[in-house]
This record gives sequence, structure tokens and C-alpha cells, in this order.
Amino acid sequence: MPITLSDQDKSTLRTAAYGAVSLMAAAGAAGKPRQIAADGSIALGSATGLVGHVLAEYPKGKDLGGKSVAEIADRVLPALTAAMNLLQKEDPAEADNFRSTVLVAVETARMHQDRPSPTTAEMARKITAALDTTERAAVPAAAAGQDRPELRKALEEIVDSGFVGVSLRVNDERGEWVGSAGAAELGGAAKPPTNGHVRIGSNTKTFTATLVLHLVAEGRIGLDAPAADYLPGFGLDERITVRMLLQHTSGVFNFTGEVYADGTIVPGIPIPYGTTGKEWMDNRFRTYRPQELVELALSKPARFEPGTGWSYSNTNYVLARLLIEKVTGRSYAEEMQRLILGPLGLSGTVVPDASPEIPEPHAHASYRYEEDGEQKTIDITRQNPSWISTGGDMISTTQDLHTFVSALLGGRLLPAPLLAEMCTPHPTGIPNMDYGLGVFVVRTEDGGTLISHNGAAVGHAALMYSTPDGSKTLIAALNCVDDAGLSIATAFQNAQRRLVNQVFRGGQADPAQPAD
Repeated sequence: MPITLSDQDKSTLRTAAYGAVSLMAAAGAAGKPRQIAADGSIALGSATGLVGHVLAEYPKGKDLGGKSVAEIADRVLPALTAAMNLLQKEDPAEADNFRSTVLVAVETARMHQDRPSPTTAEMARKITAALDTTERAAVPAAAAGQDRPELRKALEEIVDSGFVGVSLRVNDERGEWVGSAGAAELGGAAKPPTNGHVRIGSNTKTFTATLVLHLVAEGRIGLDAPAADYLPGFGLDERITVRMLLQHTSGVFNFTGEVYADGTIVPGIPIPYGTTGKEWMDNRFRTYRPQELVELALSKPARFEPGTGWSYSNTNYVLARLLIEKVTGRSYAEEMQRLILGPLGLSGTVVPDASPEIPEPHAHASYRYEEDGEQKTIDITRQNPSWISTGGDMISTTQDLHTFVSALLGGRLLPAPLLAEMCTPHPTGIPNMDYGLGVFVVRTEDGGTLISHNGAAVGHAALMYSTPDGSKTLIAALNCVDDAGLSIATAFQNAQRRLVNQVFRGGQADPAQPAD
């Protein structure tokens, strides 16, 4: 009899699989053989017992045999692969999400151990190999009828333009198409994972704005109330409202530096670009606290009087983070999990704060610099993102970004009036691009409108475009060799234009779009 999984079943499978892997890792790290079998039994029950569709051969209530976590993993793998196979047949996108969840659990288990664990390493190897085999076996069936040569050509051209690798996820009237091109690592042969983790840069702002607006909907924040009412300790100009923070109309100095119309540059903290590139690289594991970034910004002259102009400032969104934490009494990460990540099942999305880690699988980021007259290139994938904070620190996947933006614009996260406020364009002075609250409103030459935000994060970048109703989306993750001179910037602009053309305008010309 055919099996049909509900959305709740799929969510339960992801959660249970995460718990199963975590329990096995904990048993192995504890080094207590007598407990391993019992914990493994609980793990298998967690992975399958809550959803009877994939019980396979597991007899309820029976402890598993086995003297090592690797052996326990052998017993749990059939349940995990059964779930993967079932999801591949019913919902290939959800199978990709399930795989990502399991790999996040594996990576988290590794990160939280004081020292390398051979048992955890072997468990991770077996689980990863099994999921990879399942994914490879399912790709031809999932891709049947979805050949999009124009998209494959666009990806190859993006790689030829200077990117190391790119992965793309398109959801439109033809269904879902997923593909990748180039390499996951500079000099490597393997392609980027189609649902790998990527530092999403300023796409973080859309998540943050959604979180603030959710609290507005709960009546805990006033959109047009002075931000100083919620953050009295910073001496903020009383005319700056919460709306102005989300809209970039506050005039507050950008802590990553300002470039004025006459060419004057006023530096902020050391950043990867410009004259401070080498300094940033040498101190890329330094931790900044949000308060520190805000205090530095407020020590500088405002760019303009509140509400009288528009200027993109990361400081606005760090203030938004502090506002969220002040109002709720919980951390930004906790609120993100409570209101967005948890309800949408975004298991591949991470709020890293000051952690330099990025979960597997992921493409690698690189950085090129000059030292003693010689060009050098290093892997920059591990970096402390606290220097940008909620201006652009989050990690996600193409699947999660699609789920997020389609849910947001489809009305699942915010009441209709607040979603309308979010997408109401405010002039920026940028041709064909206005700004709402945490989103760009892009006008195409044929009179169409797209809701978008893009982000770059030193060797990683993410594109997120959607029709206003969330029914058609383009999500891309890119990895490259970055440098202080932003030599990849032109290629990034062209990549955006090329993909938007192919997905939304049938390959027609489209105006260049700013990167951030």
C-alpha cells in the first residue's frame, strides 16, 4: 500500500534522526560499553518508533547488541536509509533536508567533544557514506523530466567567470531543479554539494527583520516607536524608530566603515576589504560583541538626520538584535529558533554568534592576499563571524533559504499587514532597487517585481530571489577566492544578473543588481 507522509511526519523524522545520532555520539564519547547497547536501542527507537512507516526490522523494546558505537550505527543505518529512500520517492527536496539534518547532528557531535573520538569518527564515516550512497542512487529518478540545459549552462558560465563553485535551487511552475558546477574546494575535483552549508551574509538581515516584525505582531515592539525606548543605554537619537533600523533610514554610522559621495572614506573596524584586509585576516578569529560594534558606530558622526535619507548600515541590524534580546529576555539565537527555525524545520540554518565552525557538508571559501611581495591564498572557511554580527553572520542551505523565503512571502510567518509593510519599497537611489524592511524590492525592465536579499561573507555568497507571493524562487550558493580588492565583485554582479534572467525573464537582459 502506498505510504503518504504528512508534513508532521517529515518533521518528526528529521527531529528523531538528529536525536538518534546525538545519542549514539554521546554513548561513544562516554566510553561506557554497558550503556552503549541501551543508548543505541533508544536511538533506533527515536529514529523510527515515532513514525511507524519506517520501523523496518526493529522489534520494539529490544535492546541492540553490539560492543561499539560503530556496531550500533550498523543497526541504526537501515532505519535512516529507509527514511531517506521513502522521502526520495515522495519528496526529494525533503530527502535533501533530512540528509542535511543527519549531517548537522554528526558535525555537532564532533564539535562538542573535548578530544577526537575514534568511535564518533567511525560512526560519522558510516552514516555519511550510507546517506551519500542513498542520495546518489536517487538522483537520476529525482532529476527525471527536470533537465534544464539553460540553467546548467548559466552555472558553467558563472564558474568560467571566476567562481570556484556554485550550486543552484530553482522552484517554479516546472517543479524544483537543483544543480551545481565547479568545485567545492579550490584545486579540488568534487562539485559543490547541492544542499551544502554556506555563510549567507546579508541574507541574515531578512531573518532578523522577520523576527522583529513577529515581535511587533505579538505587541511587544512598536514599529514606529523610538528604538531608544527599548535600548536606553546607548544614547540613541530619540527620532530613530524601529522601522528606520529595518529600513536603513536611521542615518547611524556603519561600523564596517562609510564611503561618502565625494569619495571620503571613514573607517570602522578592520574588515576583509580595502586597506584593512590583511589585518582582518590575521585576526579572523577575534571575537567582537554586539555592544562593542554599536558603541563604535555611535562614537562616529551620523551619516544624515534620522528619516531624511537611505544608507545601508550593518549597525542597524546589530541594534535590531540587541532590541530583540532586550525585549524578550532571551538570546537572538533562542528567539530565532522559537519563531522561525523551529516552526519551519530549518535544521540546516545556524546562528553562529562567535563560533568559527560551519557544519558539513559545505564548499570551501578562500582568501588571497599579498605578503612580502608574494601572492598567497588560504582556506578561510573557518572564521569568527562576530565582526559582522547580525549584519551578516548566519549559515544556511539552499533548501532552507527556499523554505524560508517561500514561507515568509506566502504569509506563513507574518500577518498580512506586516508582510505588506515589509515589502513596501522605500527609495534607495539605486536604479531599479528599493528597500523595504529587511528586503530589496527589485523592479525588472518588463515591469515585474522581485523580493530579494543577497549576501557575501568572505569567500562565500548567497542569492535569494522570489516573486512577491513566494511561488517562484531562485536560491544560489557560491564559493570563490576573495581578496581585499573585491576582485570577484563584477563577476558576482554578473552571476546575479545571469541567473535572474534565466529564471524570471527567460534569458532577457536585466539591469545589474547590487551585491548587498
